[in-house]
Amino acid sequence: MRVSSDRVLQGVDEAGREETILVWIERKPGALWAVGRVVNPQLRNEATMKASDYVFEGYELEDALEQANATLEDDLTVSERDGRGTHCKPFTREECLKPLEAWFFGRSA
Repeated sequence: MRVSSDRVLQGVDEAGREETILVWIERKPGALWAVGRVVNPQLRNEATMKASDYVFEGYELEDALEQANATLEDDLTVSERDGRGTHCKPFTREECLKPLEAWFFGRSA
């Protein structure tokens, strides 16, 4: 079972080309929380994430939230420097737990 919450940012790469940045938190098997980040996921041939896409794995949701929001903030800072006034809401505990609780208690999220 994987429960995931994500944010998508638009930016530009070093050559000035448009790029899409995906940051997410997911609940992996073994009760692990994981945070991932990938650039231009739409250009991949496969839908599965690679081990190198993950920037954090651990058992504490608060640690995952801290890492995910720090990663998001770093990308937002770069986007603002590049002239992209992108705003994105931070990840929250409630949004991560709601689908997990729905799955656990047998209700839809």
